[in-house]
Amino acid sequence: MPDAKPRVIKDFEKLDSIIQEQVKLAYPSGFYNSLIHYYNKEGVRVSALPFETDEKYYLIRMTREEAKEIVSQDEDFDDDGNLKETVKDDYEDKYSDVDYMSDYIPDDSKDGGDEDDDY
Repeated sequence: MPDAKPRVIKDFEKLDSIIQEQVKLAYPSGFYNSLIHYYNKEGVRVSALPFETDEKYYLIRMTREEAKEIVSQDEDFDDDGNLKETVKDDYEDKYSDVDYMSDYIPDDSKDGGDEDDDY
């Protein structure tokens, strides 16, 4: 596998702040519904949030309860668990030139995107 990336398993709070911001932008509706599950080397079922950069494939370790708690305690998210629009706009501007973020930032946010598509 020539293009295999290193897999990094980390807790959210131990991630670099830049990666944390990018993860929030990638999952603007919170983390809970995007968790995946796998079995670690001890055979224990673990849940994690996947996130991929050009260099690494992250599995961000968190339980469903932790996913809800992280979002509820983070000032970047509103009371409904969604990334605040102003924060989302700031992060989109900040990371729009990062190649791998194009997988997470909708194209319509890059070009204004509020036009009607009525013909």
